[in-house]
Amino acid sequence: MSLVDKIKSLSTVNTLSKHEQLVHGVIEAIDSGVLVVGDQLPSINQMVGELGFARKTIVKAYEDLKQRGLVESKKLKGYFIISENTKVTLKIALLLFSFQRFQQDFYNAFRKELGKRVQIDVFFHHNNIQVFETVFNNILGKYGMYVVAPIPDPYIQPLLKSINPQKLLIIDRYLSMPEAYSYISQEFEESTYSRLLELLPLIRKYKEFILYLPDISDYPQGIVKGFLRFITDYKIVGRTKRDYKDGSVKKGRLYFFVNDMYLWEVLRDCRNYEFVVGKDVGILSHNDHLVKEIVFGGITTISCDFKEMARRAADFVKNQETIQEIVPLHLMKRNSL
Repeated sequence: MSLVDKIKSLSTVNTLSKHEQLVHGVIEAIDSGVLVVGDQLPSINQMVGELGFARKTIVKAYEDLKQRGLVESKKLKGYFIISENTKVTLKIALLLFSFQRFQQDFYNAFRKELGKRVQIDVFFHHNNIQVFETVFNNILGKYGMYVVAPIPDPYIQPLLKSINPQKLLIIDRYLSMPEAYSYISQEFEESTYSRLLELLPLIRKYKEFILYLPDISDYPQGIVKGFLRFITDYKIVGRTKRDYKDGSVKKGRLYFFVNDMYLWEVLRDCRNYEFVVGKDVGILSHNDHLVKEIVFGGITTISCDFKEMARRAADFVKNQETIQEIVPLHLMKRNSL
């Protein structure tokens, strides 16, 4: 039975609209092997002529099939089958910086909220514009929804603008976009300054306050600005450093880590030198997760709630209602100060 015959046979099912007849017809054709990956669907004009459906009905059905990740459209060529997984109702591209622990917390919560009928494919750009562009161009047009942690660079804006605002959510870092686009982003400078101010009496215990940024270009500049404003305003002896040398931890210093790469090295050195964390050495970390609640009696963190961000992102996917939200940074005060 041809695709058109399958769709016509569904017209006897009174509960199905014409749009649903077309979608279910394509799905049944895939399940029965009539359509396989690489096959081209009939053009919109051809479907209008053979079925007598309105053009907008055909377009809506093909867009629904794109959202499920079953079909992609190729400019000037038409619509093609790209997947035979018909059990998926929505296919989402999740583009992140890298799969660090706190982003794993985001993914797990996002996955849980959306359920098993949604397929989430994860990609990473590692804060590299060329990698971002390559990945983006490879996934464009193949997913029903896009959830993207962008690189805050004007070069990225035109790429993201090529996606319908209803299908794109920007998360984590803020990127200025037209008013129609949705975002759930962090704010770093004022939040970092305010959380450090809450810690002022504890910070004053230490001779020096050091912020470690392995590569300053990869991390939010707002954190650096908030830190530098704070140590200037409150006359704290402090500085930023890019590299930590093994064994160089010193008593009386408070170390602030934006990335966990050096955090574990300093904690290892504290253990080796038998320094007491929270007394001999202070530790403050950006981005919270379960391990930091546990090790060395708990590491104090400044962090947004990534699980809540994931829940809000899942709401956007399910409801497709515009959201423009700056999430606060919270202070998790533990024994490391």
